[in-house]
Amino acid sequence: MAAAFATLLTTANLAVAEVAGGTVKIGVINDQAGPLSDLAGPGSVAAARLAIEDFQKLSPSVKVELVTADHQNKPDIGAQIVRRWYDAEAVDAVFDVGNSAVALAVQSIAKERGKLVVYSAVGTVDITGKQCSPTGLAWLHDNYNLVSGPIRKLKSQGLDPWFFIAADYAFGRNMVQESQAMLASAGGRTAGSVFHPLGNADYGSFLLQAQASGAKVVAFANAGEQLVSAMKQWNEFGMGAAGQTPVALLMFLTDVHSMGLQIAQGLTTMTAWYWDLNDDTRAFAKRFFGMRGTMPTAPQAAVYSAILHYLKAVAATGSDDTATVLAKMRATPVDDFYAPGATLRADNKLVHDFYLVQAKKPAELDRPWAYYKVVETVKPADAYRPLSESECPLVVARPK
Repeated sequence: MAAAFATLLTTANLAVAEVAGGTVKIGVINDQAGPLSDLAGPGSVAAARLAIEDFQKLSPSVKVELVTADHQNKPDIGAQIVRRWYDAEAVDAVFDVGNSAVALAVQSIAKERGKLVVYSAVGTVDITGKQCSPTGLAWLHDNYNLVSGPIRKLKSQGLDPWFFIAADYAFGRNMVQESQAMLASAGGRTAGSVFHPLGNADYGSFLLQAQASGAKVVAFANAGEQLVSAMKQWNEFGMGAAGQTPVALLMFLTDVHSMGLQIAQGLTTMTAWYWDLNDDTRAFAKRFFGMRGTMPTAPQAAVYSAILHYLKAVAATGSDDTATVLAKMRATPVDDFYAPGATLRADNKLVHDFYLVQAKKPAELDRPWAYYKVVETVKPADAYRPLSESECPLVVARPK
């Protein structure tokens, strides 16, 4: 027993010794104060701290340092910060990002440096498609995941054609593109689309264009403050009285909280995670609420999961070398409340269940923050683009 214990101590000390500088350094970068800050922002930092706290209980000998930054939704600022982190501050891995345009800028830097970056709320399919990278992982969703459920469900109910109101940057344009392609494959039609600036406040002209289009569905490809403002004005203008159905192609729990169920009721959306799914998700949510005073969003839960999985791989391999840790992350299924048993596939997407949810009516709310009812669980076969259709260069052997 003494010999075994000595071996264990030696292995633990070796693990720490093989981590560069003796400390694992991770960075969380996202929008900390702007229109996307509620869905991730400081809450993602809180989730990161919880993940580090839980990891230290498992591996107290491995030192972990967390750094954070606000990219202000500007690709040049995000790229500058991440480049400095990798080159001058010895950051081993970057998490969250939460903006498609910033993510595309960060992706190339991480690839050049051979460093890991793990995305949560990044929608563009190019991150794991045409611009995929060996070191860029998608832990939460992409636009294909997000539009697959609502389009399939509503089109089957005869709701067609569709009009799109979208944010005018990489995320919004890619989401409309993915939606239109999926709608066409289902035999549906597009009645038109309009794009607004990021952080826009007045949606009157866009809503009037949607109304004039005669579309049965008005789909919003924006999020955070943008979706909240748009839906409040939809309600003020009495748009629902015209018989059009609004759909939030990307909606977070904090969006529903901000607009209130009186406005959000009936909105459907796809989500990778919801705090009220089971006892394990509720236990994490209770801890998170104790720190933030809000329930966690799906991106914040994904940040926790990705960081914990990464740190476990560091401890298991005794190294912070990107290739070594990434190989362990691939070989080990996720073991947490977020996506138990989930694995990374060849295009670097974490494969897990999704949930088609609908915002409750005010009278259906039985406790704070329990805003969703789960319409159906969407299995990976229906939620993910088949690997046979992938444009990712990493996908070498494609299934027949």
